[in-house]
Amino acid sequence: MSTKKTFLITGGTGFLGSNILKHMIGRGNELIVLKRSLSNINRISDMAKKLVLYDLDQVDIKQVFCDHRIDKIIHCATNYGRTASNPMEVIEANLMLPLRLLELGKAHKVKCFINTDTILDKRISYYALSKSQFKQWLAVYASEILCLNIELEHFYGPEDDDSKFVTNIVHKLLNQVDKIDLTKGRQKRSFIYIDDAVEAFTRIIDHSDSLSAGFYTFQVGSLETVEIKQFVELVKELTFNKNTVLNFGALPYRENEVMEPRLDLTKLIELGWRPRISLAEGLKKTIEAERIKLCR
Repeated sequence: MSTKKTFLITGGTGFLGSNILKHMIGRGNELIVLKRSLSNINRISDMAKKLVLYDLDQVDIKQVFCDHRIDKIIHCATNYGRTASNPMEVIEANLMLPLRLLELGKAHKVKCFINTDTILDKRISYYALSKSQFKQWLAVYASEILCLNIELEHFYGPEDDDSKFVTNIVHKLLNQVDKIDLTKGRQKRSFIYIDDAVEAFTRIIDHSDSLSAGFYTFQVGSLETVEIKQFVELVKELTFNKNTVLNFGALPYRENEVMEPRLDLTKLIELGWRPRISLAEGLKKTIEAERIKLCR
C-alpha cells in the first residue's frame, strides 16, 4: 500500500511556505502550490519542476480538488497588512481564502487542515483580527475535518522580506544608517530560526496521521524570550556597527501590544522537537546571508 500523500499548500512562494516545501520535496509526496500569476517564484524556482503550480487568479480553486485527491491542506499564505490600509486585502488572504479551502476540504474528504496562526492579540491589527476570526471557523469545522492551528512566534532567517522586523533591522544596521527610531523595547519576543520552525511544522504534519477529527493547537517558538532592546543591540554587535544610533523610546508601543508572550511548547517537545539554533547563531547565519545579498 502506497504511503504517498498529496499536500495542497498556500503561500508556497513566501518565506515560511518555501522553506516548508524545500523540507518536504524529497519525501516522495505530491506537492501542489496555490499562488498568484504575479507571484515572485524565486524562492522555489530550483524545485518548480517537482511541484504542481496553480494560479489562484487564473483557475477556480474547485478545479484543483477535481484534478487531485488532496490529503492535507497547509495554509501559509498571509497578508500582514503592512503596506495596505484597506482591510479587504488582509481579510481575503487570512480569512476568505482559507475558508473556501476549508469548505472544499470538507466536501472532498480532505483529512487535515493545517493553519498558520499568530500569538498576537486580535485587537492589535487587521492581520491579528483576521487570524483570530479564522481560528474560530476552524473550531466550527473541526467535527468533520482534522484542524491543526499552529501559533507561530517571531520566526526569522535568510531571504525573508525586508518588511519583516528582523530583516529590516539587519539591513539598516548593515547599511550603517544614522539612526533607528524604536519603542523602549521592553516587550519580549521568542525569536525562532526558520529551520527550527520548519522542523516543528514537519513534526506536527507527521503527527497528524495519528489524530482523528478535532481542533488542536500547537505553539511554536524558542525556549527563551528576549527583550526587543536586547535583540536589536545584539544585531548591532553582530553586524560590527559602531555608528548607528538606536533611538529607544522614540516610538510609542502599539495599542494592545503583547509585552511578553505566553508560550507552551509542551506538545511540541512531546513530539521530540526542540529548537537547535541559538539566537546568536541564527542571527549570524541571517546577517551573513543578507550581507552577501546586499553586496550583489
